[in-house]
Amino acid sequence: MIYSMTGYASATRELVAASGTGGVSVSVELRTVNSRFLDLNFRMPEDVRVCEPTLREMIMNKLSRGKVDIRINLQRSEQSANAGSINRDALSQLALLERTVLSTFPEAGRLRTGEILRWPGVLAESGVAPEVLRDAVLACGKQAIVDLIDVRAREGAQLATMLLANVTEMEAIVTKITPLVPELIAKHQQKIVERLQEALGIAAPDSAAGTTGSTVSRDEVNERIRQEVTMYGIRIDIAEELSRLTAHLNETRHVIEKGGKVGKRLDFMMQELNREANTLGSKAAAKELADSSMTLKLLIEQMREQVQNLE
Repeated sequence: MIYSMTGYASATRELVAASGTGGVSVSVELRTVNSRFLDLNFRMPEDVRVCEPTLREMIMNKLSRGKVDIRINLQRSEQSANAGSINRDALSQLALLERTVLSTFPEAGRLRTGEILRWPGVLAESGVAPEVLRDAVLACGKQAIVDLIDVRAREGAQLATMLLANVTEMEAIVTKITPLVPELIAKHQQKIVERLQEALGIAAPDSAAGTTGSTVSRDEVNERIRQEVTMYGIRIDIAEELSRLTAHLNETRHVIEKGGKVGKRLDFMMQELNREANTLGSKAAAKELADSSMTLKLLIEQMREQVQNLE
């Protein structure tokens, strides 16, 4: 299965305050967009800041690429907003900080009660025990991650279908233009013969007519034609490019069908395909080849844009 790097998921839990009245609504939202690496950005109240390391580890175990915005919201009921309770973990941390400062600056004044209560995270207004709040946040985070992976998988499946359709179309183009080179060489040879007939006033090499009125021998004409045809054949020889295109398309199909974390691998394959399509275009001595090269590059560009969204 292929996973997209874009998606959205959220999970919510309702908690009741220990007093039985009021409570808090906990929600965790995850938004992801494409990025070369895994980039996590957290936005959360200080009450649940302690959850960040665990959430970070949970996400890193499931995702490998993408910019992920993690937002934790606590919506308190009117009753619980006025209840208030002390977050003893935050209070202990603040006491430790104060002792550390006083050991270095004994003359510094101690914190007042109002200052302590206003310190971020000390007063847990939800009326819900801190450990219960943490458990709810982690549970919501776990559920949101599962839902996010499902969303990314569904979008990835759609992208895989589009990519495979482009690969099939490019394979058809390669199959179509492979026999064109011998035909183009034969047509070019005929044009050379006709031009020499007109310029030198002689019969075609395979004609029964002689070379009366011409100072150029039939052997010289044949040699000139052979040289022209050889040079033209070398100039438009695309066998090597078509062979590499076929190999790259086969590998691209294999990578997509195998699935997994294929974004970086497919991005490399797009570079290789584009290189061969450009070389093919530079050797396009006929409109058919030039048109095919342009179509290939358009299809590759479409794939490249979508590959940027794959994990």
